[in-house]
Amino acid sequence: MLQAVLWRSCRLSPWGAPIHRLLGCRTAATAAVPAPNPKPDVPHTKIFINNEWHDAVSKKTFPTVDPSTGEVICQVAEGDKADVDKAVKAAKEAFQFGSPWRRMDASQRGKLLNRLADLVERDRAYLASLETLDNGKPYSIAYLVDLDMVVKHLRYYAGWADKCHGKTIPLDGDFFTYTRHEPVGVCGQIIPWNFPLLMQAWKLGPALATGNVVVMKLAEQTPLTGLYMASLVKEAGFPPGVVNVIPGYGHTAGAAISSHMDVDKVAFTGSTEVGHLIQKAAAESNLKRVTLELGGKSPNIIMSDADMEWAVEQAHSALFFNQGQCCCAGSRTFVQEDIYHEFVERSVERAKQRVVGNPFDFKTEQGPQVDEAQYKKILGLIGTGKKEGAKLLCGGNPATDRGYFIQPTVFGDVQDNMTIAREEIFGPVMQILKFKTIEEVIHRANDTKYGLAAAIFTRDIDKANYISQSLRAGTVWINCYNVFGSQTPFGGYKLSGQGREGGEYGVTPYMEVKTVTIKVPQKNS
Repeated sequence: MLQAVLWRSCRLSPWGAPIHRLLGCRTAATAAVPAPNPKPDVPHTKIFINNEWHDAVSKKTFPTVDPSTGEVICQVAEGDKADVDKAVKAAKEAFQFGSPWRRMDASQRGKLLNRLADLVERDRAYLASLETLDNGKPYSIAYLVDLDMVVKHLRYYAGWADKCHGKTIPLDGDFFTYTRHEPVGVCGQIIPWNFPLLMQAWKLGPALATGNVVVMKLAEQTPLTGLYMASLVKEAGFPPGVVNVIPGYGHTAGAAISSHMDVDKVAFTGSTEVGHLIQKAAAESNLKRVTLELGGKSPNIIMSDADMEWAVEQAHSALFFNQGQCCCAGSRTFVQEDIYHEFVERSVERAKQRVVGNPFDFKTEQGPQVDEAQYKKILGLIGTGKKEGAKLLCGGNPATDRGYFIQPTVFGDVQDNMTIAREEIFGPVMQILKFKTIEEVIHRANDTKYGLAAAIFTRDIDKANYISQSLRAGTVWINCYNVFGSQTPFGGYKLSGQGREGGEYGVTPYMEVKTVTIKVPQKNS
C-alpha cells in the first residue's frame, strides 16, 4: 500500500526482479526477510472482553477461509448484539471516573502503546504469516509494508499521548478560563478486511493515546490477526475493558455498535453503502460522533510530459497493489492523447508480467481476492465492461482452478459513463481513459460521487500545482502514488467519507473540548 515504505524496502528485499518491480526500485537488495510459516497456529478464536476470552453468548461460530484454497482455516466465535452489550458494559466500567485508566498519566498511555508496538515487532513474522493465510496478500508485503506501518503508527500516537492539551484563554473580566481536551468515551470501531492489522492500528492508536476505551468489530472475512493483537493488548498491560474485540457480521455486531446508546463515537472504514447505514444509525440513536473512511474511484492523471517508464510502473502499482483491494486505488487512469497508445501498450505488457500465485512465495506479486463474494463481483464487473464496449486488452478471467485468483486485467477505450468507470471494482482491473486538455481532465476527474484520492504525473510544476488545487479529493499525489505515513492525514471529500485518520488531525475526533471558567478576585496581565 505504502510506497514510502516500499521505496525504503528496496534496499532490503532479496527476491529478484518481480519484487523489484513490486517495490518500484532499481537497486540491488541485500538483507533477508524471515521465511514465512504457511501454516501458523491460530491460538485465539473467541471474543475478547475485559482482557478475557469468551464464547459468543449465542454459542454461534462462523468459518474463516483461506482465500488461496477456499478451505476453512478454523471456526471463530460469532459476536452479535448480546456480545456488543457485554463489551460496551466492560468499556464503560473501564472509563468510569476515577478508574485506573482514567487516572493513568498520559505519558504512561504512551508507554503502553510503545510496549504494544514492541510486541508487534517481536511477533512480526508470525503476524505477517497469519495475515497472509487469512487475507491472501503476499507475505513479503504483509511483512515489509503492513507490519512496518502498524509499528510506526502505534509509536507515532504513543508520542501524541502527552501532547494533547488545552489552552488558557484571555476572557474579558475577572475570570480565569482554560480548555481541557478530554476523551470522548466509549468508541466503537469497525475495521475492514483489506488491511486488517493496519486498520486496527489506525483506529487503536489515536483512540488509546487520548484516553478512550474501545469496542472493535473485526471484519468477518479476516478476524484472526485482530484477535491475536487483542492478546498483545493484554500482554502490553492495558487495563481490563479498555480494548474489547469482537469478530462478527456487519448486519448484527456492526449494527449493534452503530446504534448503541452507550457508544459515544463510531469510526468505520469500508464501503460507502455501509457508511450510509452507520451514519443513519448514529443519528437515530444518540447522535454519536462519526468518522467514516469510505470508497473511492480515484483519478490518476498522466500528462504527456510525464516520465513514461515511471508513470507506467506507478500507475500499475496504484491499481494492482493489494490485489486491487485499496479504497484509494488509482482506478481511473486518464492518459493524455498524444502518449495514450504507448502508455496502453506498456501497461498491458507490465500487467502480463505480473506474477500471480501462492502468496507465501517471495516471487508472487498478486495473491487471491479476499473471498468468493469479491471474486464473483469482480468477474461480473469485468463481464459488464466487455458488454458496455470497453476493450479488454489482457486478463479478464480466473487465474487458477483453485482459490480466488483473478488475472491482472486491463481495459482500454473506457468511457466515463461505463459501469467500470463509475463503480468501485476493488479488484485487479485497470481502466485507461483518454483525454486532450487540462480543463477537460479536471472536469472528468471530479465527475464522480467519490473524492478520496488522486494523482498527477508531469514534469511541469505549474501544471501539477494547478491541477492539484482543482481536484476534489482528500489526498493528491504528484509523481508518486500510495505514499502514506503515520504523520499525514487521510480521508475523503463527498461520499468518500468524513473526518481524517493519521497525523495530528487523527487525534481530534477522539477528543471533546471542555471550557472551564473560574471567577477570580482580580485578573492581571
